[in-house]
Amino acid sequence: MHLEEFAEGTTFVHAADPRVKLVVAVAFAIAVATSHSYPALVPALGLAAVLAAMARLNPRRLLARLAVVNVFVVLLWFFLPFTFPGSTVFQVGPLAATAEGIEASALITLRTNAIVLLTIALLGTTSIFNLVHALRHLRVPDKLVHTFFFCYRYIAVIHEEYTRLRHAMRVRCFRPRTNLHTYRSYAYLVGMLLIKSYERSVRIYQAMLCRGFRGEYPTFHHFHLHRRDVVSLATMAVLIGAIAWL
Repeated sequence: MHLEEFAEGTTFVHAADPRVKLVVAVAFAIAVATSHSYPALVPALGLAAVLAAMARLNPRRLLARLAVVNVFVVLLWFFLPFTFPGSTVFQVGPLAATAEGIEASALITLRTNAIVLLTIALLGTTSIFNLVHALRHLRVPDKLVHTFFFCYRYIAVIHEEYTRLRHAMRVRCFRPRTNLHTYRSYAYLVGMLLIKSYERSVRIYQAMLCRGFRGEYPTFHHFHLHRRDVVSLATMAVLIGAIAWL
């Protein structure tokens, strides 16, 4: 399970200062999440697409990531237009779809895809170590930084443990069905995964203490803003300000 599949590259987006990327991503997400008009959200989605193109992301992997998010968006389209009050556009049996519900679904779709696409284009093209380093430079509390780092780092480890337990169940001829034995087996699987995760976390913490960990990571290398980073930050600030104004 590779969580940094977009982090390797030589494009301008990959080489940008991680602190600039974080600031731009947060400001963009806030501006898009609080926008309620097509003149703001359509350019925002276009801006995110341009950054993704500049980063030269693998189209198949990028679409796979977006597809996971849009599964929930599609489900939203099945319910929100029929439950949102407003003027009726069409009916499906006793259910009436409203123009306001369709508009709300469309706006949520634009917001979601714009934020996810820009997050992948900016933060996905940065390694986890550089992201953590940038968070410390931006004075994010150390406990939040450590929590973020360990969650990101050990999701893959927990996934490997889950895969190993699933293989062990298959070796014992387990076949999932809709019966009590299947539900009990999955409950045992989740319980064992929690226990093994806890045991691993204890071993990791003890290893960190043996290596002199005292609540913070020493920083030996620091980022330096270049002219291109300043220009990029100023340009994105203007564009995000325009989105917020629209």
